[in-house]
Amino acid sequence: MFQSKLIKILLSPLSLLYGVGVSLRDFFYKHGLLKGIEFDIPTISVGNLSVGGAGKTPHIEYLVQILRPYLNVATLSRGYKRKSKGYLTIQRENNAEIAGDEPLQFKRKFPDIHVAVAENRTFAVPKILMERPDTQVILFDDAFQHRSIKPGLNILLTEYSYPFTEDYLLPSGRLREWRSAYRRADVLIISKCPPTITEEEKQYYIDEIKPYPHQRMYFSYYQYQHPYYIFDYRQRVLLEEDVDVLLICAIARSEYLVEYLESKVKSVKVMEYEDHRYFSKFDVSLLKTTFDKMESKKKIIITTEKDAMRLQLHQPYLQEQRLPVFSLPIQVAFHFDEKEKFDEQVKQYLLNFQI
Repeated sequence: MFQSKLIKILLSPLSLLYGVGVSLRDFFYKHGLLKGIEFDIPTISVGNLSVGGAGKTPHIEYLVQILRPYLNVATLSRGYKRKSKGYLTIQRENNAEIAGDEPLQFKRKFPDIHVAVAENRTFAVPKILMERPDTQVILFDDAFQHRSIKPGLNILLTEYSYPFTEDYLLPSGRLREWRSAYRRADVLIISKCPPTITEEEKQYYIDEIKPYPHQRMYFSYYQYQHPYYIFDYRQRVLLEEDVDVLLICAIARSEYLVEYLESKVKSVKVMEYEDHRYFSKFDVSLLKTTFDKMESKKKIIITTEKDAMRLQLHQPYLQEQRLPVFSLPIQVAFHFDEKEKFDEQVKQYLLNFQI
């Protein structure tokens, strides 16, 4: 704890310099010297103030699920850490190196939607509309800091256990902007909440964040589904009390996932890497060695859906070694029976949209 505080103090001058740059950019946008582009099509952004871990991908998937029965949906991501460049329309047969793990996950789970990646989102939106003129709504993944585009509905996530009100600017903390930037959001979601929270806990976060009159606040959590084999989603397993799990993951924060697994199975051993890591041959070899050393009559390997996209790059080895790697799917749910209120807010934005 002392070392952590000392590091923050030592890095605070760099955070201040970073903050000056952020403030200058904010000043330019606030006074009209720079302007975000608005498009003649409904756009919804899901982002956060911190670096990773708030659950943007599951919330994008939630929006896809509620919108795709009625509208032609497209998603636009940067494709973080992909090895391709420029604008790209994602196909199911792409791999994570070309598409990026999250966009590929979107396309494989929802093959009927249009999934695109691009570093320049301003250029990418017209490109999407050229390729799919029937597109009726575009979902921006992790676009809160991309001020060059002004989304019609701006959704900001912050984690229950790591709210932005208790964080600091990079590099002493994880914030990409000053805390006050949350005022740009239309919707605030406290994500990754425990399965049950009280009205008192809800009020604590409302008092802590102090939403503006134009903002609505919601509290979401994850409902985990049955794990499926990463090379055949039809093969599923149950997480039971006599199962030992080897968890391999490369996500920003694994605590929420580990806590869930520990509540379901006999034991959990964790192999954890930095967010979005492309697993090397050594990594998967170590995975096999670690799994083989586990003394258990009933053991499996669990990973996240995002990590599965990158592990599939090693499909020949994983299948040859018969490693039982299962992906754990998640769905977003809302506390306090506010799913209908959230869905209605999104619906009203779409119904009231005017060119």
